[in-house]
Order: sequence, then structure tokens, then C-alpha cells
Amino acid sequence: MYNIDLSFLKGKNIEEALHEEEYNNKYHNQVINCIKTGCKNPEHCFDVKEISSKFENIVDGNFMFVECKGLVGDHFVKILQPESNLQKGDFILVEFEDCTEIAKVVENGEIANYLYQTHDKEDLHLSKFLRRLTEEDENQFKRNMFEEVKAREVFKEKIKKHNLDMKLVDVHWQFDRKKIYFYYTAEGRVDFRELAKDLAGLYKTRIELRQIGVRDEAKRVGGLGTCGREYCCVSFMNNFKRISSQSANEQNPAVSMSKLSGPCGKLKCCLSFETENN
Repeated sequence: MYNIDLSFLKGKNIEEALHEEEYNNKYHNQVINCIKTGCKNPEHCFDVKEISSKFENIVDGNFMFVECKGLVGDHFVKILQPESNLQKGDFILVEFEDCTEIAKVVENGEIANYLYQTHDKEDLHLSKFLRRLTEEDENQFKRNMFEEVKAREVFKEKIKKHNLDMKLVDVHWQFDRKKIYFYYTAEGRVDFRELAKDLAGLYKTRIELRQIGVRDEAKRVGGLGTCGREYCCVSFMNNFKRISSQSANEQNPAVSMSKLSGPCGKLKCCLSFETENN
């Protein structure tokens, strides 16, 4: 919804683009202006009136929509003294509850304000902006990432030692090193109490073993779909939606379910797009 797909266009100017993001930035303000002023061809924009009305009431709150490996849910940051140089893709230091983390700016400006205003407040988290990353912060970030790689091998060895049926997906050191997260998948519940004791004794910090689903695994690992584009869940989707086999059959009954499934083994998220727009 918030990224511009220009793959259907043909022309010299488009072909010369080094990256799709270049055109996202170029046409960003033009798209917002069209939404605010109204579409000239509303027959082809099923929700343009609804979006336009929401934009009209937005007060500039200087919010940023951010993502962080160690934080669950959708997180926003309110900038009290606007940092004009902060752009999408920049890394900042944020504080949430009792932890300090590095977060990546996903959206800023009017789009971020729109997302904040229209978001379900029960599933929304507001983190405190601390500062842009300093050189010392960047060095600490690099050390944490280096130790995450080593922690992967340690975790795999411990799994074999305790004979546990679980698959490690990702490791994350909290920036302030008060906690280390191990994300894993498993068929059912796993009794990892002895494993947690071993890890706590080794790292001398709080240990959190977090079981995630196969769709969350695909989002964390990333990759390319059969369409040749980055997974939808990685590039722009924030929440997973339930997709029924009935809706898949209605769109293309001749295709087998295996071809309609993504790398996670579940029905492709893009199958829900046509259902929503009909």
C-alpha cells in the first residue's frame, strides 16, 4: 500500500533506474498530494475517498514508524524536536519500557502520521526516541551482531546436547545487552528449562527463547517469491491475514494448492489482495 510498484511500466526512464526505491522517493509527495486532493478517476480507486478523509484530519505529530528485531508489534517513535535529516532506512536508538534498542526508520513524515492515526491503538507501541546513532553506538551494534553469529553455533550445540526438537531461526542481542533472544520453530511445545539454564550460565544475562510460526520465520529470514520479487511480508506487510483455501480456489481453481503456497508452506499472502479489492 505504501510502496510504488512501477514494474508494469515500460520506458527508457524506468529502465535506467538503479533501484525501485529511487522512484518511491521521487513520487512520494506526488502520491500523498493526490490522496489529499482526491483522485481524478475514482472509479479505479476503490478507497480513495476513505483515505482522503483520514488525511484531511491529520495533525503533524512528527511520528516515525520503526522496526526492531527485539520488539514485538508495531512501534512508533514521536520526535519532540524534529530531526530533519532522519530518513527511511536510518538507524536510531530508542527506549521501550526497560530496554534500549536500535530501530530502523520504516516510514516518516505524513505517511507515518497517517499510519499512527489510523492504527489500532491496542496493538500500537510508542517508543521513546533517544538519539541518532553515534560512532560508539555503531561499534556496539557491530559487536552485538558479531556475537549473535557465535551464539547461533552455541545454541545449536546445546540443542543436540539436550536432544530437543527445535529449529533455530534467529538470534538477537538487545543493544544494552540486558537480554539475548533466541527465535525458534517447533512442531509443538518444547521443555527447554535445562537449555535456558545452560545459556544463562554462559551469557550471564536474561535469556528469552521465543517460539515463532513458519510465516514469521519467512519474514525474518527473507527471500524472493516465485514472482521474482521480495516476499510481501518482508517488503511492506506488517500483519499477517488469514487466507482460506476457498478464496484461493475462487481465484484459480485449476492450480494445485502446492503452487499457491509460499516458501513458508502456507497459502501466499498475495492471494488476499484480490479478495480485498473485489
